[in-house]
Amino acid sequence: MRLFHAPLALIPLLLAGPPAAARAPDAPVRFDAIRFFAGHTEGAGRLKIVMRPPTLVDVHGDGRVMEDGTLLLRQTVEQWGVPAKQREWRIRQVTPGHYAGTLSDAAGPVVGEVIGGRLKLAFRMKGGLHATQWIEAAADGRSAHNRMTVRKMGVVVVHLDETIRRTGG
Repeated sequence: MRLFHAPLALIPLLLAGPPAAARAPDAPVRFDAIRFFAGHTEGAGRLKIVMRPPTLVDVHGDGRVMEDGTLLLRQTVEQWGVPAKQREWRIRQVTPGHYAGTLSDAAGPVVGEVIGGRLKLAFRMKGGLHATQWIEAAADGRSAHNRMTVRKMGVVVVHLDETIRRTGG
């Protein structure tokens, strides 16, 4: 039974803002999900599915901003022992700090909100699964930490811990 072969690295959306020198030393980095994921990104993480050994995951993303401001993010997800998978995000900012969109792996809409310097993404998946991601920008503005939890009937069945880096764009 395959519990999870979907948003392994829902890596989708974050950051930007003033350079570190322009922020107060302890001020959180503000997310600009559209700007962060426009261009090329690389993610490397550890995926743990309940009752299975952990596995490594790599995600290669290419994002571009459409005329209407929507981010189109195409990703290739590589997980050891599983064929590479393609997925597509379409995300737009609906109000400052709030995002809405779609993900080809999701079973409904994706919603996002910037909370305390982190981006929270949430969506449903097939099989009664519910995913939540917290993406926190690093002070360098070119990397972020992604933690995703997938629950079934309130019980955690999948956990992803990933580092995302902007590599171009």
